[in-house]
Amino acid sequence: MGEEDYYLELCERPVHFEKANPVNCVFFDEANKQVFAVRSGGATGVVVKGPDDRNPISFRMEDKGEVKCIKFSLENKILAVQRTSKTVDFSNFTPDSSQLEYTQECKTKNANILGFCWTSSTEIVFITDQGIEFYQVLPEKRNLKLLKSQNINVNWYMYCPESAVILLSTTVLGNVLQPFYFRAGTMSKLPKFEIELPAAPKSTKLSLSERDIAMATIYGQLYVLFLRHHSRTSNSTGAEVVLYHLPREGACKKMHILKLNRTGKFALNVVDNLVVVHHQDTETSVIFDIKLRGEFDGTVTLHHPVLPARSIQPYQIPVAGPAPVTSQSPIPCKLYSSSWIVFQPDIIISASQGYLWNLQVKLQPIVNLLPDKGRLMDFLLQRRECKTVVLSVCSQMLTESDRATLPVIATVFDKLNQEYKKYLDAEQSYTLALEAGQSRSGPFLRRPARTQAVVDQSDMYTHVLSAFAEKKEMPQKFMIAVLMEYIRSLNQFQITVQHYLHELVIKTLVQHNLFYTLHQFLQYHVLSDSKPLACLLLSLESFYPPAHQLSLDMLKRLSTANDEIVEVLLSKHQVLAALRFIRGIGGHDNISARKFLDAAKQTEDHMLFYTIFRFFEQRNQRLRGNPSFTPGEHCEEHVAFFKQVFGDQALMRPTTF
Repeated sequence: MGEEDYYLELCERPVHFEKANPVNCVFFDEANKQVFAVRSGGATGVVVKGPDDRNPISFRMEDKGEVKCIKFSLENKILAVQRTSKTVDFSNFTPDSSQLEYTQECKTKNANILGFCWTSSTEIVFITDQGIEFYQVLPEKRNLKLLKSQNINVNWYMYCPESAVILLSTTVLGNVLQPFYFRAGTMSKLPKFEIELPAAPKSTKLSLSERDIAMATIYGQLYVLFLRHHSRTSNSTGAEVVLYHLPREGACKKMHILKLNRTGKFALNVVDNLVVVHHQDTETSVIFDIKLRGEFDGTVTLHHPVLPARSIQPYQIPVAGPAPVTSQSPIPCKLYSSSWIVFQPDIIISASQGYLWNLQVKLQPIVNLLPDKGRLMDFLLQRRECKTVVLSVCSQMLTESDRATLPVIATVFDKLNQEYKKYLDAEQSYTLALEAGQSRSGPFLRRPARTQAVVDQSDMYTHVLSAFAEKKEMPQKFMIAVLMEYIRSLNQFQITVQHYLHELVIKTLVQHNLFYTLHQFLQYHVLSDSKPLACLLLSLESFYPPAHQLSLDMLKRLSTANDEIVEVLLSKHQVLAALRFIRGIGGHDNISARKFLDAAKQTEDHMLFYTIFRFFEQRNQRLRGNPSFTPGEHCEEHVAFFKQVFGDQALMRPTTF
């Protein structure tokens, strides 16, 4: 399989740590995404590494027994270590504080601590088998203050740091889940909910394992993912992932079911809002996108994998060591190894090899694996780094070999412009709110983020349409149809079409001598009026004489200042066009001869200069009865130039009657 077939890969720069062995214990903290390698209970050293910090934290601590759990508070200010089932030890890591430990025992009698979670830099939650205890740590006083506690029988717990929600498994079967939400010193109890087990359990022992539950934020919403190994409906074979939406307010609701159509050992990740399901037996993974249309059965939406199952791209472990040694070939990494541990959202750890990777999605290979262009666009526009790939899809569907049909091209353009319009509207609302002075009254006014899904007209013009319009082998009808389709789509979403797109259409029509079509487009206002467009039409007069009148009509409709039009034409060296225009509106008696002669001289076209010079001589004769220029017109330099090129005899003589 070529590299273009794999749509999942492990990150290039993993976090490397000392492998787990009898002396070295490895822990992972999901909140800070840090790996702790603890040697001999910390006595011979603790090394902490995270994905962002390339400088690991190293320290030693007294060996006071086996470490069960070790985590830094957010910002690495305080270290918490659990060594017994009753207490957690703390030590401050701020530069000016002593490393002396202080201890907190759980409040509930006869309770055992299952673990703890930091919810901020100074707030921590103990989870025991009999409830939950929320503390504030006071590092200066080296003690803790209980903020709130709740008694409840707990089988196991799970923490989602992104949304600060802890989920507790309660009841004998373990399938009633109780969420708690933490924010700024407060603990809120959210409504509990029940996970539907595949079938009524025969025994009364724990039936829901934490292995089959994950919590993740997908498209900004918190979901609880349940891996159900056997479907509740007998006619369907294979496992499925059930997504329960857990809102901040209101009850938890079953929303989506992801059909895996296979059984065995699975693991879940969430990458770029996609649910990735790894299957150990076949060593492949599939991805699901809950934003894509699925089958709605009245209560939940069923989804199938977006793409065929593929392995993660083969990965080589670089050989560490001095340069001469590293010339050895890198070692292939065993993918889908039984020693892999998966954490949310996108982390894979191999404790036996000593690596932590972030899982990543590769978008380019997906282009060829998803033939339906509309669905492909729906998928790509939801991804973080999508712009380059989206533009490449647009270019590809306009090539001779992969040419899409016009309805497909129209669908793609509409999907792009829908996102573009959404952004423009949000930007406009933001501007209006700013002008209305809401920024002072409400702190929630935020400028809309311009995501990569916003593909604007300049992106399309630069990367797709201008190159497309230059293709000689492309049928001209198809070329014009595509350009007009894009303009039609912009108009449909009430987006003002930029003049350069209209210019591109006109230039393409002229190139192919389609003057009749051009005339119709202008007559029926298919191309919107604009000054640059009018100037372009004026410059086309030599190819297509009616363009002059079309241009003047457009400028009149725009009620543009006439001298402005003349300036634009002169700047484009369209001296004759400027003169014709000014004659057309009857203003040629008042214009500055010098300005026109300057422009004519700059073109270095002697015959043009002659024509313009002669025009003003005739005007002088008509107005003053003498063809010579008056001193006030400052044309001495041009008269001298005229004599030098054409000789004295070429000057016009005064006509006497």
